[in-house]
Amino acid sequence: MKRIFLSPPHMSGREQEYIAEVFKSNYIAPVGEFVDRFEDSIKDYTGAKYALALSSATAGLHLALRVLGIGKDDIVLASTFTFIGSVSSILYQGATPMFVDSDSSWNISPKLLKEAIVKAPKKPKALIVTHLYGQVAKIDEIVQICKESGIYLIEDSAESLGATFDGKESGTFGDMGVYSFNGNKILSTSGGGVLVSDNQEWIDRARFLSTQAKEDKIYYEHNEFGYNYRMSNVLSAIGVAQMEVLDSRVQRRREIFEIYKQEFSSIDEISFMPEIENSRGNRWLSTILFDKSNPFEMIEHLQSFNIESRPLWKPMHLQPLFSDALCSVDGSSEEMFKKGLCLPSGSSMSDESVRYVANKIVEGLS
Repeated sequence: MKRIFLSPPHMSGREQEYIAEVFKSNYIAPVGEFVDRFEDSIKDYTGAKYALALSSATAGLHLALRVLGIGKDDIVLASTFTFIGSVSSILYQGATPMFVDSDSSWNISPKLLKEAIVKAPKKPKALIVTHLYGQVAKIDEIVQICKESGIYLIEDSAESLGATFDGKESGTFGDMGVYSFNGNKILSTSGGGVLVSDNQEWIDRARFLSTQAKEDKIYYEHNEFGYNYRMSNVLSAIGVAQMEVLDSRVQRRREIFEIYKQEFSSIDEISFMPEIENSRGNRWLSTILFDKSNPFEMIEHLQSFNIESRPLWKPMHLQPLFSDALCSVDGSSEEMFKKGLCLPSGSSMSDESVRYVANKIVEGLS
């Protein structure tokens, strides 16, 4: 059977049309009509007041930390159950990460977050909270904790564009938020990200830093250093076309999840990542836990049928890079890493392909 990928790009059909407009205009660099249109589409969809199209979501997190004044030896709290792109920006700024474990939602535990704030050797300045696999964290509790503690809240919504809590879009609860448009996300511009905030001054500052911190002069003058972090007009054109189909992509990913859920309904040892009350996830990836079976053996089994799957994220506090990191953990994410599996979830998958994958998993359990 043709290879079934974990989460391949799914183009809408209008990308080529918009790219042709970009080439006709000859504005292919990080400036042009489609950059503005892409940022506007993000604002319109999410309700964020300001948006900045960038080369990656990691770039967005880096800019957020710098704009908020996070620097050397500051403590930044972060979800441990996440991808390293969520936290590498902390190191870019010379700050110190402190990792917080998950609870039954798989996302960061508000209880352990409170404990981390107390345990930290000095007051943390910010929290980067990841909305894991497209499911919103307990953001109402997290917002309250950050407000009470005077801690900036940055939402890593790289995986959760189109997910909501109480009807409000992920990425818009905190001080700043980021979305990813990497190759395997629910929407893709091949590579890219967007930083959002309701604070115009912060986004203006991030925009300045993202274009090498060039002063407003006819020649190149720099009072401080910046970065080459802007998204090109070409990739923004792809983003405009992708944003037009976001709702249908979310709907299809949710349908795929429901098929898996139905196919595994009689198998007691399989459980799914939950959707917390008052939330609606985008189900970027359908993810499961095995009660007894070895997910790494299942990955090999599926590979023999040309099916791509993947372990859950290895927690950051277990990474060799962070072997001495500050932590507030209870073993939850470590246990999920040992038991978990990400299933093929691309929105272009047919029902037949989803059931085929499910059937091969059932075969692998027997």
